[in-house]
Formats: sequence, structure tokens, C-alpha cells
Amino acid sequence: MQEISFCLRVGHLLFYSMSDSNSTEFTNPTTFILQGIPGLEAAHVWISIPFCTMYAIAILGNFTILFIVKREPSLHLPMYYFLCMLAITDLVLSTSILPKMLSIFWFYSREINFSACLTQMYFILSFFVIESGILVAMAFDRYVAICDPLRHSTILTNHVVAKIGLTVVLRGVMLVLPYPFLARRWPYCRTNIIPNTYCEHIALVKLACADISLSSYYSLSVAFLVIGMDVFFIAVSYTQILRAIFSLPRKDARLKTFGTCSSHLCVILASYIPHLFATFTQRFGHNVALYLRVLMANMYFLVPPMLNPIIYGAKTQQIWDRLLQLFTHKGT
Repeated sequence: MQEISFCLRVGHLLFYSMSDSNSTEFTNPTTFILQGIPGLEAAHVWISIPFCTMYAIAILGNFTILFIVKREPSLHLPMYYFLCMLAITDLVLSTSILPKMLSIFWFYSREINFSACLTQMYFILSFFVIESGILVAMAFDRYVAICDPLRHSTILTNHVVAKIGLTVVLRGVMLVLPYPFLARRWPYCRTNIIPNTYCEHIALVKLACADISLSSYYSLSVAFLVIGMDVFFIAVSYTQILRAIFSLPRKDARLKTFGTCSSHLCVILASYIPHLFATFTQRFGHNVALYLRVLMANMYFLVPPMLNPIIYGAKTQQIWDRLLQLFTHKGT
């Protein structure tokens, strides 16, 4: 009986030490596995075709905007400076996810280093906040141009535009800085599989075997602070703009003035609506199929960057004219 008792105690100790070693080995894994689009793994190659097409259009369109504004001195105005900032932000956002997404779809390269995962998450979140700030700056530019046109050039000087741009960038950098630090401090011992094509913040911290309330509350606070305040300022700006437009005596003048800010309104809708839908389905849409939530989250990073240069190119006469001149000169 003593021998049996001794053997049981030794076996218990061996089992305990092995399980403890395994959990210690798995805590804070060096790599995570990006699953891609769960449930649609067989169609990954086909899904990559429209995604790759949208990315190519986004790259071509945004670089065209940057090239035209740089080459044309008449476009060196606050509105186009902000448009260039938006184009750069869209390029960074789409490039942050698509190369890794294609490596998953084409080469089954699903592993991502923990530090690289946190870096990708940081770039995605910070540049989303930066893009939101740029949309507010563009709304302010339209407000001054329509409601106080005589003082537009004196209010929005190059120096002021540079200050606004720096403030927008610093806000995005500083507000998102706690995200990776908080995510790194949690112990990860459940699984290292992320059901997405990129390191989405909530999907990552949900893998932690700890109370992640701090990360969750901070994420919600920043989302409501950024989206709430930015949408509020945009709404106030456009309320004043619409009041100024409807006070114009002639109908053709009202239409022409409204046309100057219609492209910005379209860009706002293209940017905020997909993001809000993706955010709400990710957090609260538990009845929505996982593959639909992941698809929506990925579409947000490709559709607005693709649409923004098309919207501005089609609706802004100066950009359209300059683009036609470039093709005309090349043709002759």
C-alpha cells in the first residue's frame, strides 16, 4: 500500500509538472496563426481576385491623385493638401492588410510573429483615427470656403494646414499607443489561432486567458471618442454649410455650391458606414455568420481606399481636367 501511495504521489507530481510546463510554453506564444476567412478556406483563391483588383485600383487611383496635385500648381490649396493626406492614409491602411492576406490566400503562409501582429494592429488603428481626423479637417475647410469665403485664404494658410495635419497625426499616434502595450501584457494560453486575415484588436485580446476589461473599455472609449466627436464636428460643419447654401437666392448658385462639397460627403459615407457596420457586427452581431463579419471587416480596408480617388476624380473638375490633359499630351 505504501508503494502504491508513493507511485500515485509521484505520478501526480509528474502530471502537474508536465501540464504546468505545457501552459508555460504556450503562454504568450511567439507566433499567431491567421485563419483567413473561416468557413471559406476552399474559396480563398477566388476571393483574392476581387480583393486584389480593389487594391490595384486603390494604389493606382491614390498615386494618381498625389501625382496630379504635386504637378499642378493651381491645386496647391488646403482642400487638395487634405486630399493628399487622405490618399496617403488610404494607401497605408490597405497595404497594412493586403500583402499578408494574399500570402494566406495564395501560399498558406498563416503564421505571424507576435510583435509583427501588434505592429500591424497599431498601424491599422492609428491610421483609421488619422483618416477620421482628416475627414474632420476637410469638413472644416469646406465650412470656411462656403460660409466665410473671403477669409478662406487667410484662415487656412499653409502653416495652419501643416499644424492641422500634425495634430491629426499626433492624435492618432498617441490615442492608439496603449493598444499594443495592453495586448502584450495579457497571458495567452487558450489558442493562438486568430479567425481573421489580419490582427484585429478584439479578435486578438479575446484569446487571452485573463480579464481583458481594461483593453475592451479603452477600445470602446477611443471608438466613441473618435467617431463620436468627429461625426459631431462634421455634422455641425455641414449644418452651417447647408444653412449658407439654402440662403443663396438662386437655384443654380445653390447647386454649384453644394457640388463643391458633394465629393467630401460621399467620401464620409464611404468611410464611416462600412466601418460602423463592421464594428457593430464584430462586437454585437453574434447571430451574423463569422465569415460575413470577417469579409465586412476586410472590405472596409479596401472599398474606401478604392472609392475615394474615384469620387474625387469624377466630382472635382480641376483633377478631372488635369487627368485628361495628361492623357491628351501622352496621346499626341
